[in-house]
Amino acid sequence: MSAPRRLLARLRHLTAHGTAPLAEFAHLVAADLVSEVCSIYAMRPGDLLELVATEGLRPEAVGRTRLRVGEGIIGLVAATGEALNLPDAQNHPAFAYRPETGEEAYASMLAVPVRRAGRTLGVLAVQNRAPRRYDADEVEVLETVAMLLAERLAAGGTADGAEEGLLGTVARRFGGTTIVPGVAIGPVVRHGLAAPPRCLLADDPALEQKRLAAAVETMQRGLDELISARLPEGEAPREVLAAYRLIAADAGWLRRVEDAIRGGLTAEAAVHRVGGELRDRMRRVVDPYLRERLADVEDMIGRLLRALDGSEAPSPVPPGAILLARRLGPAELLDWHARGIAAVVIEDASAAGHAAILAGALDLPALAGARGALEAAESGEEGLLDADEGVFVLRPEQEVKAAYQREMAARRARQARWASLRDRPAVTADGTPMTLMLNAGLLLELGQLAATGAAGIGLFRTEIAMLARGAVTNVAEQAAVYARVLDAAAGRPVLFRTLDLGGDKLLPGSAPPEEENPAMGWRSLRVALDRPAVLRKQARALLLAAEGRELSVMFPMVATVAEFAQARALLLAEAARVRPAPARLRIGTMLEVPSLLWQIDELLKQAEFISVGTNDLMQFVFAADRGTPALAGRYDVLSPGMLTLLGWLAGRAEAAAVPLSICGEAAGRPLEAMTFAGLGITTLSMAAGALPPVKEALAAVDLPGFRKVLTAIRRNEAAAASLREPIAVWAREHGVPL
Repeated sequence: MSAPRRLLARLRHLTAHGTAPLAEFAHLVAADLVSEVCSIYAMRPGDLLELVATEGLRPEAVGRTRLRVGEGIIGLVAATGEALNLPDAQNHPAFAYRPETGEEAYASMLAVPVRRAGRTLGVLAVQNRAPRRYDADEVEVLETVAMLLAERLAAGGTADGAEEGLLGTVARRFGGTTIVPGVAIGPVVRHGLAAPPRCLLADDPALEQKRLAAAVETMQRGLDELISARLPEGEAPREVLAAYRLIAADAGWLRRVEDAIRGGLTAEAAVHRVGGELRDRMRRVVDPYLRERLADVEDMIGRLLRALDGSEAPSPVPPGAILLARRLGPAELLDWHARGIAAVVIEDASAAGHAAILAGALDLPALAGARGALEAAESGEEGLLDADEGVFVLRPEQEVKAAYQREMAARRARQARWASLRDRPAVTADGTPMTLMLNAGLLLELGQLAATGAAGIGLFRTEIAMLARGAVTNVAEQAAVYARVLDAAAGRPVLFRTLDLGGDKLLPGSAPPEEENPAMGWRSLRVALDRPAVLRKQARALLLAAEGRELSVMFPMVATVAEFAQARALLLAEAARVRPAPARLRIGTMLEVPSLLWQIDELLKQAEFISVGTNDLMQFVFAADRGTPALAGRYDVLSPGMLTLLGWLAGRAEAAAVPLSICGEAAGRPLEAMTFAGLGITTLSMAAGALPPVKEALAAVDLPGFRKVLTAIRRNEAAAASLREPIAVWAREHGVPL
C-alpha cells in the first residue's frame, strides 16, 4: 500500500470511531507527510479561525491563537478558498506572527482550506524548518485529508473539551433585493450544488474507475438523446447542447477525476472535488460569457453525480422549504413550485428578470442577490427569508425565529381580514371610485380574479407562458390561451400586452444579444417591428380568441408615435381579415420610454388608452439600471420629479379623455397607490397579493384632503430626493394602514 493510501486508511479508521481527539489526527498527518508541524484551525462565530489542534507548535497555543478571516496566511486561505504553498512563509506579505505558537522556527508552510458543501469550516496546515516547496503529490494528499477533516468538523468535532460550536451552528445573514415580498421559515433546499458524497475513501480504486466510466457513458447517452430529440426551429438549440456535451466529455477534467480516484477517493468524492475546483476557478473569471458557462459546469457535475447514484428522480421537497439557487429559469421555477417550495432565493437574478416576474405571478416570496447563501447552506438546515426587508437568515437564532413566527401569525390574521374585502367596492373614504386590476401572465393566476374581487386584468404579459414553455407557440396554441383568459375574466376588461422578449427575457437557444445595455437594446416592440411575422401571428391569435368579444391590446417599449402607428396599422390589417370581428377593438400603449412624453398630444390622438410601466420608466428617467443591486432604492418613484411627471401626464390624459393606468410594481404598494390616486390616477394594476392591502389603505384615505396636503408637500419639499417620509407621516397620522 502506498504512503498516501496508508495515511488515508489510518485516518478513515480514526474518523470512523468519531471520538478520537483532533490532536491524534494532526499527529498522524505530520508523521506520514514527514512534516514537523501539522495544525488544525476551525472556524468560529464572527469569522474567527481558532487553533484547535497541533502537532509541533506549543500546546498552550491551542484555544488561544485566533486569526480573523483574511488575516495572516491561515486567514488568507480561508478567505480565498485556495491552498498556499510557501517555501518561506514568514516573508510572505500576509504572514501574521503569533508568539505563543513558537512557529518562528519553521520556514515552509502548506495550508489548504477545509471545506464542505462550498462552506469553509477551517484550515489545515503543515510546516517544516527547511525552506521547501511541497510537491504536487503532497498537496494532493493534504487536500484529500482536508476533505476527511471537513466531515469531522461538520459533525461537531473540535479541540478536546471545547464547548463552542462551529460555524455550522451559527446564524448567518445575507442581504439581497426584494423580488416578491413575504416571509417564510423552513428547511433549505439547494438547487445547483450537489450534496457532499456520503463515502469519501474507496476500498477498490479499480471498481471506482469502472463506475466512473459507466456514469460518464450514461451521462453522454442522455445528452445524445436530448440533442436528437425534437427541438425548436433553427440550429441554435442544437449547437448549445452540442457545446455542452463537449464540456461534459472534456478529457482534461475527467483525467483529474481519475487521478483523484487513484489517490484513494470514491468516484463521487473525486467528481465532487474536481468539480468544486472547476467551479471556484470559473467564478473568478472576469469575462461574462465564460462566467455563464458556470451553469453548464454545475449542471454537468449534478448529472454525473446522479448517474453515479443511479437515480434521476428528484428528491422530495420538505414542507415549507426555501429554495436556494444561483440561477433559475422559469420552467425550473414552475417545477420547484409544483413540488411545494414556500419561498426562493436566487443569487444571480434581477427584480426585472422573467424568473422574478414568474415568482410574482405565483405570489412566491423571493429574494435576489444574497451572495454566498447557496454555498454557506446545506440542504435541511433551517432558513428564514424576510423578503420584505431583503434579508435571508441561515440557521436563525431561536429568539429571532420566534419573533418572525409571531409576525407570520399576524400576517395570517391580516390576510383573513383582507379576504373580507373581496366583495366590497374599491373606493376611498370620501367615495371616490378606484379601479384595481391584476397583473398576470399564466393561466394558473386566473383564479385570483375571483379570489381578490379584481375589476379585471390590467396587464396580461403574453410572453410569460412562452418563456415557461421555452418556445414561441403557434397561432392556434396562443389563441387557446388568450380565449381562456377572456373566459375567466367573464366580461371584465383584459389588457393584453404583446410579446416583450429580448433583454433579460430570452427563449432557450436564443443567443444573448451582443449589446452594451440589452435593456435599452433590440427588444420588445423593436423586435416585433423588425420581424413583423411574429407580431402578425400574435395579433391573429388575439383576434381569434376574442370571438366577437371586446379586445384590448397594448404595445410595450414604444419610443415614438411612429412606432405605435406602425404596430397599430399591423394589428388593424389583421383585424380586417379575422371573423367574427371583436365587438370593440381598443388599441393602446405602454408608456415606459420618456421620449413619448414629448409627443404626448399626438399619442393621445391615436392611443385609446395608456398604461404606465413604472419599472422601465423609472430606469430610463434616472439612467439607473433597475437590475443593478448598487442602485436599488437610490431613486424613488415618490421623488418630486416623478410625481411632477405623473401628475402632468394624468392632466393631459384627462383633458383628452384617454384612460390612464399604472401597472408597474409601484401600483401594488399602499403608499404609492394613495399618492397616484392623489395625482388623479385612479386605475391601478398589480400582483394579486398586493390588491387587498391596497384596497384597505385606499378605503381609509380622504382623497380631497390628501390632495391638498400632497400639493403642499410637493411645493415645500421640491428639492428633496424623495417625498416618501412626509407622505407616510400624513398616512400614519390619519390611520391609513401601510
